Amino acid sequence: MKWIGVIGSRLAEPESKAESDVREEVRKIIARGDGIVSGGALGIDYFAIDEALKVNPTGERIMVFLPVTLPLYLEHYNKRREEGVITQHQAETLITQLAKLKETNPQSLIEDTSNRLVNEETYYERNTEIVNASDEILAFRVTNSGGTQDTINKARENGIPVREFKY
Repeated sequence: MKWIGVIGSRLAEPESKAESDVREEVRKIIARGDGIVSGGALGIDYFAIDEALKVNPTGERIMVFLPVTLPLYLEHYNKRREEGVITQHQAETLITQLAKLKETNPQSLIEDTSNRLVNEETYYERNTEIVNASDEILAFRVTNSGGTQDTINKARENGIPVREFKY
């Protein structure tokens, strides 16, 4: 079994071409017996995990790396909601998704217990973990996101094939 990193912009919109492409690629990955690796954020990560749970309800072919523990991550997203950076709906759907994944298959959710903050540094550390766990990366670029580029660069530096989708 191969693990395919599915990464991209958190700003990808629902019902967009990017969403439909992510869902199609995830279905193909799971159908051929492989698994997905993702980062547990909004946008591309959310779409990938959502589709993977639909076609792999046991979660055994899903690996999600968080930059901190789940409680700290959920606290961070609630704070972002309070700040108006994300909507109440976005916060609730992401929190529900990650809690469901942890309940379904606790081994699917890999929490970084050494970090206490969610920031650029810990997100980039998480990107390294995604690359280290992946045999290939699918990068869905909706914006010129620094995080997506960081993951692409790390994958290429490590000889991991990257397939980019640009919108």
